[in-house]
Amino acid sequence: MIKYSIVFLEFAKEFLDKLDSKTREKVFFNIWKSREVNDPELFKKLSGEIWEFRTKYLTRQIRLLAFWDKDDSKATLVVATHGFIKKTQKTPKNEIDRAEQIRKDYLKHKN
Repeated sequence: MIKYSIVFLEFAKEFLDKLDSKTREKVFFNIWKSREVNDPELFKKLSGEIWEFRTKYLTRQIRLLAFWDKDDSKATLVVATHGFIKKTQKTPKNEIDRAEQIRKDYLKHKN
């Protein structure tokens, strides 16, 4: 059973477009899988309202940050804000801050 729909904002699309096709396929595979199974290796809460789609492919850690948009009672929506290749153990605070700002802008323009 699919638990939620996903929307990719422009920054997320731009990031995905820059990945090579095999890496992009792996990212999409993990995202679609996360919609059916509850696995923190695929989709995990970072802080506050920000979550991350997690993909490890070859030696790279690919992250797509996201948030939930639950206003609509019919469907649960996850909005992917942007992505990056993770180079350190912890997710950089500036990436989380960027996702939070994109979330605020999204919600402001949605209403």
